[in-house]
Amino acid sequence: MLRIKRVPTVVSNYQEDETENVSRSTGCGRNCLNKCCIEGAKIPLYAFKKLNKISGSKGLCCEYENSVPPVAFLDSLLLGEWEDRMQRGLFRYDVTACETKVIPGKYGFIAQLNEGRHLKKRPTEFRVDKVLQPFDGNKFNFTKVGQEEVLFRFEANENGNTQFIPNDAIDLENSPSVVAINVSPIEYGHVLLIPRILDCLPQRIDRESFLLALHMATEAGNTYFRLGYNSLGAFATINHLHFQAYYLGVPFPIEKAPTKKIMTLKDGVIISELLKYPVRGLVFEGGNTLQSLSNSVSDACICLQENNIPYNILIADCGQRIFLLPQCYAEKQALGEVSAELLDTQVNPAVWEISGHMVLKRKKDYEEASEENAWRLLAVVSLSEERFQEVCALIFEVIDTVDAENTEGSSSMPEEHDDGCLKEVEARNNTTRPLPMTGTKECLV
Repeated sequence: MLRIKRVPTVVSNYQEDETENVSRSTGCGRNCLNKCCIEGAKIPLYAFKKLNKISGSKGLCCEYENSVPPVAFLDSLLLGEWEDRMQRGLFRYDVTACETKVIPGKYGFIAQLNEGRHLKKRPTEFRVDKVLQPFDGNKFNFTKVGQEEVLFRFEANENGNTQFIPNDAIDLENSPSVVAINVSPIEYGHVLLIPRILDCLPQRIDRESFLLALHMATEAGNTYFRLGYNSLGAFATINHLHFQAYYLGVPFPIEKAPTKKIMTLKDGVIISELLKYPVRGLVFEGGNTLQSLSNSVSDACICLQENNIPYNILIADCGQRIFLLPQCYAEKQALGEVSAELLDTQVNPAVWEISGHMVLKRKKDYEEASEENAWRLLAVVSLSEERFQEVCALIFEVIDTVDAENTEGSSSMPEEHDDGCLKEVEARNNTTRPLPMTGTKECLV
C-alpha cells in the first residue's frame, strides 16, 4: 500500500460556481488572474537558468556542476507551497485520503480509489471531435481562478542565472507563465504549468510552450517528478494551454516498457517505438541540445494537431525521455466500440492512466484491480498497428530527417507480456480505420 501525508482539506472558495454573489471591492471581486485583478499583484518568481548543452552522467539534470540552485525546486518550493494551499482549503477534496496500491504483475500498474472525483471535477465545456479549437473566454479558463491558487511564476532568467524572488511584481506587458495547484488532484503535489497565462492560448502545443515544460522537468531534477499533457479529444478538460505535473515515488509502467530504435536525427535526437505495452507510441530522447529535443517533439505534436489526431504526452527522466501517444478512445466511444463493462468504470484514459496510474471511481474496480484489467482498458485507447504506422509516417515527414541514421534493434528491457492479454490486444487493435486528415475528414469522436 502506498501512503502519502494526510492533511485535512475543504472545498476552495475560489472554485465555486461563477453565478454566485461575491463582494466586488476591486476588479471582479474574486482576486482572479485576469487583467481586472492582476494589475499591481505580486507573485513569487522562480527564474530558471536556460539549459543548452546536455552534459554530465545524469544528462539534462546536471547543469549545476559546481553550484546548487538557491531553492530546492521540487521538494522545498513546489511541495511546500502546495502543502500551504492544502492547509488553506483550496482543494475540492482530500486526495491524501484516497487509497492507492501497486497492482501485482510485471509492469506494476498503480491503482487509486478516488470515488466521486468525476462529480467534483469541472466538466468539459467544448467539443471533443476537434483537436484544435479557438479559445473561448466565456468558458472556464485559468484567468478565472484565484491568485491564491498560484504557487509561483516560472520563467527564464534573461541574466542567465537561477534566481528566486519571493514577492515580485507582475509585468502585464509580458504575460507570465505560472505554476498553480490542480484543485482536483490525483496525487500529492499535483500542479499545473500554464504558459503565458494572459495570452489565453488554446490547448495546443507550440515550440515555446513545450520548451518551457522541458525546462520545468530539468529544473526539478527528480526522476519521480513527471509532466503530462492531454490534447483536446484526448481528455483535456479545459481549452486553455496547460501541462500537468506531480510527484509519484514509483516508476510508471510505461517507463518499464521496452523500445525499438527507429532513427537518429541529425541533431542527435533518437526516436524509438514503444513495444510490448497496450498503447502504441513513440519515445524521443537524446539530442545535442535541449532545444533540439524540444523542437522534435513539438513539431511532431503540431503535426498531430493539424491532422486532428488526439494525443497525450508524458515527460519523464528529468526531461530526457518524452513519450508521445496518439489515441482514439473517444472516437471508439462515439462509434460504439467500447464495451459497456469498460464504460461503466467511468475511467477516462488521459496521460496518467495511459502511463499506468489508474484513477478508479468505484470501490469494486479498485478491489478487483489487476494487471490484466488495466491492460484491457488501455488496449482500447491504442491505434491499430496499420493506423499507427500511418500516423508515424505523417510525423516523420515533418521532422527534419536529413542525414538521419535509420537503425533497428530492441533494448534489453522487460520481456514480452505473457498473461495472454497481448494477443487479445493485438487482435482488437488490428482493426483498421481511415486516418482522419485535415480538410478531408474529421475525427469521429
